[in-house]
Amino acid sequence: MRFSSPSLALVVALPALVAAHHEHIVGRHPGHPIEARQATTPSPSSSGSVVGTGTTAAPTPSTTISVSLASTNPTAVPLTAIVSNQPSSATKPLDSTAVPGSTPTFISGAPPLPNPATLAPASYPTLDRLPPIDSPEVQEWIQEVKNTGIVIPDLEPTVAGGCPANAAFAADQSRCWWTCGGCVRDTDITDCPTAMDWGLTYDDGPSFYTSNLLSYLDEQNLKSTFFVVGSRVISFPAILQTQYMGQHQIAVHTWSHPSLTTLTNEEIIAELGWSRKVIKDVLGVTPNMMRPPYGDIDDRVRAISLAMGLIPVMWTRISPLATFDTDDFNIHGGSTTVEQVLLNWKNILGNVSTLDHGFIVLEHDLFEQTVEVATGYILPDALAHNPPFKIQPVVSCLNKGLSEAYIETNNNSTNPPALAAAISAGVVTTTSVSPSSTGSGGTGNAGTGGALGLASPSLAFMISLVGLVVGAYAV
Repeated sequence: MRFSSPSLALVVALPALVAAHHEHIVGRHPGHPIEARQATTPSPSSSGSVVGTGTTAAPTPSTTISVSLASTNPTAVPLTAIVSNQPSSATKPLDSTAVPGSTPTFISGAPPLPNPATLAPASYPTLDRLPPIDSPEVQEWIQEVKNTGIVIPDLEPTVAGGCPANAAFAADQSRCWWTCGGCVRDTDITDCPTAMDWGLTYDDGPSFYTSNLLSYLDEQNLKSTFFVVGSRVISFPAILQTQYMGQHQIAVHTWSHPSLTTLTNEEIIAELGWSRKVIKDVLGVTPNMMRPPYGDIDDRVRAISLAMGLIPVMWTRISPLATFDTDDFNIHGGSTTVEQVLLNWKNILGNVSTLDHGFIVLEHDLFEQTVEVATGYILPDALAHNPPFKIQPVVSCLNKGLSEAYIETNNNSTNPPALAAAISAGVVTTTSVSPSSTGSGGTGNAGTGGALGLASPSLAFMISLVGLVVGAYAV
């Protein structure tokens, strides 16, 4: 690992390394219900001396390792204050508020912004709960997937508990389960093609503290991709509009944040469909990218996502144990410390120097702690990095404009949708599906075929996954 010359020293308490620490294991933490946060007196600002004294919750032996940060934010919350039980601070107001009816000038052909006041929460599923599959909307989306004729692999859903609870599935390389082993298809966006390009991403918002993150990004003229949870969009539509009008990329992160491989086909469609719908209801445009919660994706989830016009975006992973995951999410729950997160960040930087391409990092804007470590430490350190990073949304690091991140404004002649491009090129197998066909799932409550009645996988479909993004995102 290589570090730049230190200007600030960070003393990190490093527990004995556990391989699973670097993984977002399915079932590791539950969904992320929003809790009302009482504003209290803001934490004191950093004094400039950056010394972490926290330890991990696990009672394991520790070794003191000094990690240097090239720069920190002068107003950063001290590391000693970024802990699981910290009192919540007052949030910053949005720097600007989008005006309903205004038309984005940075996206050619974008429709005017809808009025978020017209959103009717009762018209959507219960927040942070798996949507029912018998609603007219979900039935329409199921039919949409059926009409593509795309072959959905007949894979049994996994069970909660991650790799240990699904030993046979974890060993089955043919299903390409990212969670257990890091398998990817060419349909997955995992990197930026150009070295030193960073596809900046934040998951799980919008939240109470997204405005704090946006304020810092505005100060530094940085743009990001936000993978938003549909349930949070209902709660914070004004923040989503401000993100969009601020030229950040918006993408799908499901409705209630489940592990998608544990769901039936119909449930996956409901999760993606409702998130996709509420984003369009608030912004007027539909994203064409998604990130599976916990990175939990296999060929069945991939196929359904692509059939719904959503290209999977993961994060960089250079080995089963070396992923570009800061693990910032787990500060809030107490299963990791801010010091460990910063050590993870420095490990990411050390691995960046070995790559001949750019990278994507997993971070979150759901909790106060995740925003504080990003704005106080990770982003300032990244901005001081030499050679410099080009920090930008994922669609931009793929050498595409923001207009190509949304179905309604995408220039299909230069950036054809994944499914359309693959079908026109003859690289996706489609089939004529009989409505009475049920696959192995029967009713859809068990197995995978369910009420969709989709055919079993063919070799041609598996081959079609390879190179699909060549037509969708040629770079």
